[in-house]
Amino acid sequence: MLLAVRSAGALHRLLDVLPVFEGDERIRVRFTLVPGSAFDADAFAALERAGARTVSWEQACEQEHDLILSSSPKGPLRVLSGPRVLLPHGAGFNKTVRGEGSPELPSGLDPHYLLVDGEPWAALHALAHGEQLDRLAEFCPPAATRATVVGDPTLDRLLGSLGHRETYRAALGTGERRLVVVTSTWGQESLFERRPELPGELIGGLPHDEYQLALVLHPNEHSRTGPFDLSRQFAPALAAGMALARPYEEWAALLVAADAVVTDHGSTALYAAALGRPVVGAYDGGSELLPASPMARMLTQVPQLTKAADLAHVLPAAGAHDTREFADAAFDRPGEALPRLRSELYRLLGLEPRDVVVAPHPLPRPAAPRRPTAFAVRAEVAGQRVGISRFPPFTSEAVHHMAAEHPEAGRRQVQSAAVLWRRARSASPTPHTSTWTAAGWTARMLDEAPGCGTAAVVLSPERCLIRSRSAGLLSVRVEAHRADGRVLRTDPAAAVSAVHAWLGASPQRTASPQGPASPGTSASSHSSASPQRTLPVSLVCDIGPLTVRVELAPADEADLSYEL
Repeated sequence: MLLAVRSAGALHRLLDVLPVFEGDERIRVRFTLVPGSAFDADAFAALERAGARTVSWEQACEQEHDLILSSSPKGPLRVLSGPRVLLPHGAGFNKTVRGEGSPELPSGLDPHYLLVDGEPWAALHALAHGEQLDRLAEFCPPAATRATVVGDPTLDRLLGSLGHRETYRAALGTGERRLVVVTSTWGQESLFERRPELPGELIGGLPHDEYQLALVLHPNEHSRTGPFDLSRQFAPALAAGMALARPYEEWAALLVAADAVVTDHGSTALYAAALGRPVVGAYDGGSELLPASPMARMLTQVPQLTKAADLAHVLPAAGAHDTREFADAAFDRPGEALPRLRSELYRLLGLEPRDVVVAPHPLPRPAAPRRPTAFAVRAEVAGQRVGISRFPPFTSEAVHHMAAEHPEAGRRQVQSAAVLWRRARSASPTPHTSTWTAAGWTARMLDEAPGCGTAAVVLSPERCLIRSRSAGLLSVRVEAHRADGRVLRTDPAAAVSAVHAWLGASPQRTASPQGPASPGTSASSHSSASPQRTLPVSLVCDIGPLTVRVELAPADEADLSYEL
């Protein structure tokens, strides 16, 4: 059996089909690279990563094959010998590619690609929906006589992975935040081409403890731009915690994990809609999107995002739409694609399939994005209640102070931070060590950073030691939020910023026994109410979607002597 691929995206589609042949020693799979694609180099790299056995195009043309699978009709596939099968590529027929084939027709419906001398070159067209069969019959009747509706194996893989949603969110470090996935197709009308600044604008304006952002680009954009340039272009957003999906599997895991999707006219969003995710449109219009397509119908009805700053206001309106109705026009027979494909493909092979259960593979866990090391923090203090919103350092939002992780944050960010923190590390495996105590490290930070008002060590998810210029040494306990049998935690570094803001809200403090007070270096104009002046103190902190209690007390010996 030969799998003929033109691009990494086409390869990924075929890999989702291969479970059809699992457990069958009679099938030998080989791959070949179809010439003529601008994205073929990345397809070859993807084949290498998959561990696939390849044959050259010249060898493939010389051999007779029992079955040939492809997910793109473009290229000289007709010269290959053997029954050819054209499998689904994307969520239906939504776009036309400028300058290729017949004007205003997508390649999946274009007789230019589907016929040779008026006859279809494919023995089977496997489609995802009956409406696609109707459109194929309208634009290319000969090809429609060899078409059947099997469903979409990629969609079935997403649906089969829904039970792993919490696992994916845990891998991403999402917590109780809302994961917003921005998706872009490829080409001149894509969001990536027209609004490349949008991911940075979104992450710069969304509170970090309330939202998480991820970006899904079409595999062709990964191929055209390359990982080096993508990392460079999105460096500020990636440093602020944005996840950039790898082109195979990870994009789908992010859709399963997502709470909402912002999209251009690429069909990836139809997979999100099939999962019931709210969809926000970000397509500025053009000639590529076919007016009668499922994607076009969805974009005319979902809320639109014209400015990044409007997203938090648009999401509730998006949530009011049941997006599954749009996906119903693109996907049919959910959960049946692999069994139906097995029946059709083994018929062409002239074999009886093995008695093996056929099921899509669950998607692997996505990689964790980078953990931000610096924040611009907005604080609102009212008595013993503190609201904290943290943004990337490049935000245009009005903020109260800068906070940075030492030494991971950049030198400029460390120098400008009013709050410096570090996280305790696990014990060193080496026999010769030199470590700071929590008390010693915080004292060193205030000595070395005259602009720093608070130095803190995060000892555990619920325990911190803080040294404040105005209040001395404090032990801080961050209570977990417990609800409906679940334990929810916020980032302790956000609680450190809350304590810093609360301490700066009044000119007078009671020093802890271990640290005399000194003049404060930060102040808050958010509230005229003075906080309680004696310890212990219990603060109520609103951090993202969670409200947690933070207990302040004089520093205890265990915290002071904790070895870092």
